[in-house]
Amino acid sequence: MIQLLATDGTRTPHAELDPVLTGAGGEDDLATPERLRGFYRDMVMIRAADLEATSLQRQGQLGLWASALGQEGAQIGAGHAARTQDYLVPTYREHGVAWARGIEPWRLLELFRGISHGGWDPYELRTHPYMLVLGSQGPHAVGYAMGLQRDGVVGTGDRTADTAVLALFGDGASSEGEISESFTFAASFEAPVVFLTQNNHWAISVPSSVQSRVPLAQRSRGWGIPSVRVDGNDVLAVAAVVRSALDAARAGEGPRFIEAVTYRMAAHTTSDDATRYRTSDEEQEWALKDPILRLRRHLEQLGEIDEDFVTRCDEEAHELAMQLHHHIHGMEDPDPVRMFDHAYAEPHPLVTAEREEYLAYTAQFASEDESDAETDGTDGTEEPA
Repeated sequence: MIQLLATDGTRTPHAELDPVLTGAGGEDDLATPERLRGFYRDMVMIRAADLEATSLQRQGQLGLWASALGQEGAQIGAGHAARTQDYLVPTYREHGVAWARGIEPWRLLELFRGISHGGWDPYELRTHPYMLVLGSQGPHAVGYAMGLQRDGVVGTGDRTADTAVLALFGDGASSEGEISESFTFAASFEAPVVFLTQNNHWAISVPSSVQSRVPLAQRSRGWGIPSVRVDGNDVLAVAAVVRSALDAARAGEGPRFIEAVTYRMAAHTTSDDATRYRTSDEEQEWALKDPILRLRRHLEQLGEIDEDFVTRCDEEAHELAMQLHHHIHGMEDPDPVRMFDHAYAEPHPLVTAEREEYLAYTAQFASEDESDAETDGTDGTEEPA
């Protein structure tokens, strides 16, 4: 397993990946102290947003929340490793990836509140809407990558023009048939796609050891897809491995598969009770491998971080959490009839019929309210005393 930062923050040189991190210099350099401080801030910010979202769900403001607590290193590393033109296809837990791509956390909260299908422009931010069905993003990502081949934007040698696709999913999704089918098409057509699975050790209550008797990274090798296993709590290693894989796919070298070994510190979702299937000892063991703490220790060893910077990050994170709190409490539910407006690009008779049926259904409740108002002698508009 590739690791550049030990749990105590010690940096291990890597002959192959170090040049990938530094790249051509400038904005291409992922290992400068400034970039590392940015990674640290990003992880602190997204963790604060994540914790606030969990609190909001407990308050009844969200229908559900899938926490990425503990997986910030894998997600921030992957999100920043992708180049601007690359297209990312996430699952429902990639909050750090979304943050790295410029998607505000409140847009994610709208999705889990049930008033939005995603809320961002996938073409503008080069990031597909969240995928809630396990494994479904695999075929979508490969299909998009094959489209890129047909558009001639792969393997031209122009880093600013060539495009690759990054498909993200969990260890549980890697067991789905759709991922196997995606491997088949990606390998057969040498599609410019990188598959990244975050092995957070638990597919709800099923441990990854039950899903596979060998490391998940080996799953793609039967298709001839090269793979690598990386420490998912090491943001620097993830950034290097993902950048290397995307560069290879972009250059026309075909697909790659990455297993980022990390840990889901929270429950699967807010409807799950993780205490029923894992021990506190296991959780404490992984808490020592916290990706945020690890990067902070590394920056301290470099002399590139101080308490003032840490405090500023914490204050910004708290402010973000409060913004999310007030935003979600101020949200107004949209008119339900709007759900029929954009099912198809053009009017469709079936959707029109369903809309009329829904309007007739809701109208009966309005009739009942008017009947009740007549019975109690009010006009139905006054608040009861």
